[in-house]
Amino acid sequence: MTTATATTSSNRVTRDFEKPLWRRVLVSREMGVVALLIVVVIYSMVSVRGFGQPITVNYLLLDVAPILLIALPMTLIMITGEIDLSVGSMVGLASVVTGAGVHAGLPFEVAAFLALLVGALGGAFNGFLVTVVGLPSLAVTIGTLALFRGLAVGLLGTTAVTDFPEAWTALAKAKISGTTIPYIMVPFLILLVLFVIVLQFTPFGRGIYAIGLSKEAARFSGVHVERTKFLLFVLAGLVSAFAGIYYTLRFGSARGDNATGLELQVIAAVVLGGVSVFGGRGQLYGVVAAVLLIGVLSSALRLANVTSDVINVITGVLLVLSVVGASVLTWLQKRRQHPNRLPRPAPSAAS
Repeated sequence: MTTATATTSSNRVTRDFEKPLWRRVLVSREMGVVALLIVVVIYSMVSVRGFGQPITVNYLLLDVAPILLIALPMTLIMITGEIDLSVGSMVGLASVVTGAGVHAGLPFEVAAFLALLVGALGGAFNGFLVTVVGLPSLAVTIGTLALFRGLAVGLLGTTAVTDFPEAWTALAKAKISGTTIPYIMVPFLILLVLFVIVLQFTPFGRGIYAIGLSKEAARFSGVHVERTKFLLFVLAGLVSAFAGIYYTLRFGSARGDNATGLELQVIAAVVLGGVSVFGGRGQLYGVVAAVLLIGVLSSALRLANVTSDVINVITGVLLVLSVVGASVLTWLQKRRQHPNRLPRPAPSAAS
């Protein structure tokens, strides 16, 4: 670690906390996403016919539930400066393991437990390659993305398993009594509270931010960098497997191609929600707002008879603008802090 790197990270944290708490909360990229979400919801309710109906809200939450779940561990991983591109494939693999277990005559609960175990092992495999072998997470998870998807397709081929217990499939789509909120939001809210507590109020969470700011400085401060990253990858695999079980029950089908491309939606939401792609910055409430924002946009545009290709283009443009906008704001902030800074002249040969 160089002195310049440590000083830059220290200054970055100090500048953040020089501002009052209300300003850090209200004048932030995350709060901007929340405000945009509110504007889009209000505009959609006024302009898009049928958007405000209870059934629309129910299907919206059912659709975004897997993304909401996986975005929680993905946020923590990306704050450390790493990434996991294999989560969508793990959803598909967990779906296939659940379906294959039920098809083989196992009780659904046993099949689901095996799927969770596979998720934890897949996450541990990613974590081992990143933290012990020392490979970059981008390369590792691109490889395991193909590996997990290949295993999923290889286990079932083109066969689809659909003979799941009706009680479980009904529960996956059921609503909380007297509301339009599906039951899947209950485990999500429990996980959200746990993740917020861990990230904001524990030494483990502070270590996650420290790793993202400077891995070397975090290690010298007593943070177990490799162990922290390993646990986060295991957690991502476990939560992805849980999302895969829900995905299977919600659609009543286990296929090798389930949740194809889901990892891109998760990463888009996390980045849009204010998590820095370089690590060291991000808040869960911004990520949750970004997931809902993308879901609301997609739902409203579908109701307005916009094709899926156009929806993907709009989502991509929104993501690019969020990344570019963050860079521009950072540049403007530096210019405002040092408006008269001029480059130092090069020393002459005579001196």
